[in-house]
Amino acid sequence: MEAEGRTLDELLRDLDRRHPGLRFRIVDEQDRLRPHVRCFVDFEQTFDLGRRLGSGQSVQIVQALSGG
Repeated sequence: MEAEGRTLDELLRDLDRRHPGLRFRIVDEQDRLRPHVRCFVDFEQTFDLGRRLGSGQSVQIVQALSGG
């Protein structure tokens, strides 16, 4: 899907406007990525919500699975 934002956080907020509750599943109450979530910008892992995004960059959000 497509979203807009100058930073990873702005991108997640844009997605949350379109899909309410999405950001809460990715970002905790202290504005940090949840432990089971990994974000990649152009296939490079980042934990920085302030990470600047350029036009045309791809962002992947991956949720780890666990259990037994």
